[in-house]
Amino acid sequence: MILVTRFNGTQIYLNAELIQSIEETPDTVITLTNEKKFVVRERADEVIERFIAYQRQVRGRVSSAGDMQEDTPATIE
Repeated sequence: MILVTRFNGTQIYLNAELIQSIEETPDTVITLTNEKKFVVRERADEVIERFIAYQRQVRGRVSSAGDMQEDTPATIE
């Protein structure tokens, strides 16, 4: 989830996995895969940075869990 600010000033969390496109028209419009649109105050590059940070966080968790499993020796009795 990424935090964005709607044009009216309210903050909402969007599911980053559902972002289909981000446009500046000149306002930033985020379109989700269900075609729902959000006009937000953040610039497109800010939203993209938040999306990348979210992806790194998610992949980091998966990677850490995978590393932990690989370090655990298998025992056969």
